[in-house]
Amino acid sequence: MSSPAAPRDQFLRLLAEALAAGAWHKLTLGKPRGTDPTLRHIFLRPVQLDGAPHCQFLWRHDTRDITKNHPPAAALREIAALLGPVFHSAHLFTPERTIQLEFNKKGEPRLTAGKAAAPAATAGPTHDLGKVRLLPPDSQRWLQALGVTTAAGIPREGMADKHRQIHRFVELLSHLVADTGLPTDRPLEIADMGCGKGYLTFAAADYFNLVAGRPANVLGIESRAELAASIQQIAGETGRTCLRFVAGTIQAAVLDRLDVLIALHACDTATDDALFRGIQSGARLIVVAPCCQKELRRQLRPAPVLVPSLRQGIFAERHAEFATDALRALLLEWAGYDTKVFEFIASGHTAKNLMLSAVKRPATDATVRREDSARAVRELAAFYGITSQALARHLSFPLAASHVPALPA
Repeated sequence: MSSPAAPRDQFLRLLAEALAAGAWHKLTLGKPRGTDPTLRHIFLRPVQLDGAPHCQFLWRHDTRDITKNHPPAAALREIAALLGPVFHSAHLFTPERTIQLEFNKKGEPRLTAGKAAAPAATAGPTHDLGKVRLLPPDSQRWLQALGVTTAAGIPREGMADKHRQIHRFVELLSHLVADTGLPTDRPLEIADMGCGKGYLTFAAADYFNLVAGRPANVLGIESRAELAASIQQIAGETGRTCLRFVAGTIQAAVLDRLDVLIALHACDTATDDALFRGIQSGARLIVVAPCCQKELRRQLRPAPVLVPSLRQGIFAERHAEFATDALRALLLEWAGYDTKVFEFIASGHTAKNLMLSAVKRPATDATVRREDSARAVRELAAFYGITSQALARHLSFPLAASHVPALPA
């Protein structure tokens, strides 16, 4: 019988072989369990320094990033010291496959492997090996069918930003999932609310099923019936049996069970509708990219010192966006989620570049944190004179109340 440490030892052996051969694209360490509460992930990639291979470590904290470079042998020693005591998750991406080491709540390791990720063709200097593409080659079938790329796999005119956005989304999703603790004993249930043409719905389905080796049923909700039918046809023609598109609204969508909710660029209060459905369904991970945050703009009553500046339309618009999304993040914290807000893709490619992620917390530490979060929500609302907001209404959270409301059933 193998010892409990065998999966960890096997992972380190496979990693050592990959480092020695230079046959790896990326390594991600997640699920931090160390003494530093600000440490979130470490991302590693191969680089060339003075003509010799090195491993670049990006230590990602809440408010800062630290980069260090180590030769392969030293990198392996560093990783061995981190796996288990400091991080409970590791994902290694090689040309042949992806290898994942996960520790459960009892500290027991489990090793799994999936199909290879598809790295992008590289160009430029040797110290920059290009971005890793986490979609498999077969994704080209639906990328072409949806009009993103040509038959040769090249982005069509005007679609380069969309192509980049799709790959960036999958990269971010891989990082978020690594630290979420999604179920492993059954297929995941994923919903994309207001999915539009389904670019990211297809991408999520391929990432989980063909790259991460995590079987998943993915549902796309789209209000336009003809569009939903056309992309469902593409799903069938490209063999995506795990992928289903239905016509309907976010509010009326039937969600029997939900692990991950996605809503990218759902306009104005549609983002709030999606957030509420995720909370209501108990989703472990919620990922939204808001846009057109119009609801609060007329309500805002900012501090007098800001009034002259906010007569400029662009400042007023950005201020409304900030107030809306800050309030959403705080309401999610109150509802039992740890939230992060970050740039989805560079603003030079799209102005709609904010992403908000929320990971459901264990119920054990709810009471004190909920009281603090409720207070923060009300104080922000009071500062801006906000008396009504869509997500607060869905959650029956009275913004001016002096008591902590109960979570919806």
